Amino acid sequence: MLTVDFTRFPLAAGDRVLDLGCGAGRHAFECYRRGAQVVALDQNGEEIREVAKWFAAMKEAGEAPEGATATAMEGDALNLPFPDDSFDVVIISEVMEHIPDDKGVLAEMVRVLKPGGRIAITVPRYGPEKICWTLSDAYHEVEGGHIRIYKADQLLARIREAGLKPYGTHHAHALHSPYWWLKCAFGVDNDKALPVRAYHKLLVWDIMKKPLATRVAEQLLNPVVGKSFVAYATKPHLPKAQA
Repeated sequence: MLTVDFTRFPLAAGDRVLDLGCGAGRHAFECYRRGAQVVALDQNGEEIREVAKWFAAMKEAGEAPEGATATAMEGDALNLPFPDDSFDVVIISEVMEHIPDDKGVLAEMVRVLKPGGRIAITVPRYGPEKICWTLSDAYHEVEGGHIRIYKADQLLARIREAGLKPYGTHHAHALHSPYWWLKCAFGVDNDKALPVRAYHKLLVWDIMKKPLATRVAEQLLNPVVGKSFVAYATKPHLPKAQA
């Protein structure tokens, strides 16, 4: 289940991509399939080891084209172990809401992104996320949990302040918002509640089968209750006098 829309965020074979805070690796895997040179970085060593196993399995199965590479590594988003201007593309999906120093993370991403490079940032959308916070303190008051809720204009202002130029936004995963509202209403750790189990089955069916009815429904609902807000931006080239 991808949050970044690669029809709006074009990726060329050979692009060097950083998936920052990659988690289970969903965007890193897609970039690898598209022929990129991918670095998946996360502070969670257990998840990184799983991502590395999946990269190896994809290579063995021939899922990635010739020339594509994939590396999984532990690292700190506030102190990236890469030189300036290292990547053509940076993706950070559902991460910034966890990090106290979000300006510091943005500065590091801008540092390692090449001039003319592209960045995709996704965060929980304000409205659906606010409902979750209202329904359940346990949803966000956990170690490593969400510490802020971004409004769209606030995130875009942060992006501009970091020296990036936004060029597009959209919302995603409308069908997932009711699921999390149910989880918060019945208890975030209570997977046995009938409404939660029933809706989870619907989501699994939707992800696996991709039926036209739910695809159309989600497209119609995304502007209203999409769970994620997605922003795309570029790093401007320096003027010749400064280059």
